[in-house]
Amino acid sequence: MKLNLDEITFVIVTYKSESVIRQCLDTLPKQSKKIIVENSGNINLEKELKIKYDNIEVIMSKNNGMGAGNNIGLKSCKTNYAYVLNPDTKLNKDTLSKLFEELDKITDFTLASPINDNPKIPNFKPSEINENNIDILSVDRIDGFSMLFNLKKFPERLFFDENFFLYLENDDLCLRVKRKGELIFIIKNSLISHLGGISKNDKLEFLRNWHWMWSKFYFNKKNFSFLKALAVITPNVLSSLLKYIFYSIFKSSFKRKIYKMRLLGSINSIIGKKSFLRLENIKTR
Repeated sequence: MKLNLDEITFVIVTYKSESVIRQCLDTLPKQSKKIIVENSGNINLEKELKIKYDNIEVIMSKNNGMGAGNNIGLKSCKTNYAYVLNPDTKLNKDTLSKLFEELDKITDFTLASPINDNPKIPNFKPSEINENNIDILSVDRIDGFSMLFNLKKFPERLFFDENFFLYLENDDLCLRVKRKGELIFIIKNSLISHLGGISKNDKLEFLRNWHWMWSKFYFNKKNFSFLKALAVITPNVLSSLLKYIFYSIFKSSFKRKIYKMRLLGSINSIIGKKSFLRLENIKTR
């Protein structure tokens, strides 16, 4: 199947991403269509991006999570393909040309991505590459920071489950795609760089730990069963409880709060509450 830049819209969700979004956009082709979904209400960033970059649309949105933000961008696309990127990613000069070259060799796909240029952090599962001479690898899952969508495969425009706020929404989407018998590919000679979640913000770490546990239970309950989800999360709950007690005794307030947030995320997911926690609601103590 033949791909070209005219058929692709880049979709990027931003939330306080001022330090990285420009580096990402600078690696994208100037002539390409770009949709930015800005979740942190930064009007100055909206104005700046519209002035600096060609073919860009900025949609201001509430912060309902990465999945919800990506859905807004994907549903706004008028092209046949959409490339969802995190703002902390960068393309190489030949990333797209190699991606297109390899995808041109196949007849069909639903999702695809270049491979992470850090081999220690593979952006797909299974994570073992046995077909060393093959540049197109059929996989079960790709990470959400880089996902090329064949939008014709989504006629009902149902993309990410918006019940997820952070984590596993891409796993959920990929599992749905594979259960329909559709194809997901990693292109091994096309490289992408991903900075990843590097932060020393305590509140952000608390948020991540809460949502990781919430999403882990919800994902397994939704896609398998309540009992399966309970079996998966019980060791994490017990470990978090023991560590919470340990760090309470030895007075490490940060560690104690981390494991408290894991416990609370688990409990809220088990009892069926929504993924309600937001950064502004978190106290550091």
